[in-house]
Amino acid sequence: MRSKIVLIRHGITTGNEQGLYYGATDVPLAERGIEMTKLLASQNFYPDSENAEYYTSGMLRAEQTFGIVYGDREHEVIEKFRELNFGDYEMKSYEELNSNPEYREWCNTFADGTPPPNGESIRDFNARVRQGFEELKVKHELLMLKLRNQRREAMSICVIHGGVICSIMNSLWPEKYESNFYQWIPDPGHGYVITMEDGKVTDYEKF
Repeated sequence: MRSKIVLIRHGITTGNEQGLYYGATDVPLAERGIEMTKLLASQNFYPDSENAEYYTSGMLRAEQTFGIVYGDREHEVIEKFRELNFGDYEMKSYEELNSNPEYREWCNTFADGTPPPNGESIRDFNARVRQGFEELKVKHELLMLKLRNQRREAMSICVIHGGVICSIMNSLWPEKYESNFYQWIPDPGHGYVITMEDGKVTDYEKF
């Protein structure tokens, strides 16, 4: 039986506009992000289904995006889908930090697992996100079982974060962008539809 998991990145934030590290900081959508998301939603850009269940990370920017796209529909929060915690570098820009030798060293070793001061390593982040995705798959399988006898396609829709989506997609298709897995990060307000057959991931489509 075919089913789908949808991963949507929240809209543009004030942190995006200012070029800040802001993973754990609960920043809102920027006005431009609100207007762009409203425009896409008005064009029926976002996947939806009468058989869908909905999820967010619980962070403000994800909740705002969800509200614009899906209104006040009931949804669950998966906290493991919160963005990476940049610790002492939160709400600071490259220009502010570049004179700091500790920061430059972290940039060179981040991919190897060095955490920012008082922050989260990419390894711990990936492990957390993948635990969250396993939780989501369990919920998705329960939805599939509920709909199986009705022969209806299950859909789980998640409004989350760029780094989280990157981590999930790279874990499913690690060979796709082996040299630079950050290429998985979708533009704000965009994302992926993952197709599953009998509970197994088979394909994806970017939107």
